[in-house]
Amino acid sequence: MPIQKDLKRRVRARMRKTGESYTAARARVLERKPEKKRSVPGPRTSPVGPKTDLAGLAGMSDAAVRAKTGRDWAGWVAELDRAGAASLPHREIARWLRDQGVPSWWSQMVTVGYERIRGLREKGQRRGGGFDVNKSKTYPVALPELWLAFTRCKPWLGDAGVRMSKATRHRSMRWKWPDGTTIDVTFWAKGPSKSQVQLQHGKIASRAEAERLRAFWGERLGRVGELLAGGR
Repeated sequence: MPIQKDLKRRVRARMRKTGESYTAARARVLERKPEKKRSVPGPRTSPVGPKTDLAGLAGMSDAAVRAKTGRDWAGWVAELDRAGAASLPHREIARWLRDQGVPSWWSQMVTVGYERIRGLREKGQRRGGGFDVNKSKTYPVALPELWLAFTRCKPWLGDAGVRMSKATRHRSMRWKWPDGTTIDVTFWAKGPSKSQVQLQHGKIASRAEAERLRAFWGERLGRVGELLAGGR
């Protein structure tokens, strides 16, 4: 509708409502400020100030990130904000970082750190909800001996009801916990008589349960060490 015709329509509508003359109604209509357009809210993110401990929120030091990626946390937060990363899913942020030349593993680390800094996930929490527990331990035994201890887990794990669903000899295995959550176990040789295990229990429903399982797995991995020491 042309602007002038729309103005006349609104003036006449006011005249009918108030009984004012055309001139008075027109003046009142023109006094009204145009309604502001509603802005579409963006994702809710935590504010970052000059004194914010970015490395503490991310869970990794500035020196480590700078050494492997060429930028510290302040630099990555600025770059990712400019790229609109706060509104992107985890996978797309990591892909964007890889496109910038960040190595694959570090693209994941920077993505997780950025999401923590921006309040998109808590430490230990997945972006879409749920929590992960990560535990690792190094043992003074060769890798085959450690692998065998995990394939025969009842002596240190008891009747937990765990079920192995996948395994790659001397490299990794996957277990199913009775509640349906998944446990990924990865192994590395650290020398002829030294090996390490990394255990990740994922998609835990609550922080309280995650903390309980964190303590549980810490104690169980300690028990593995006791059994290995006793068998030598």
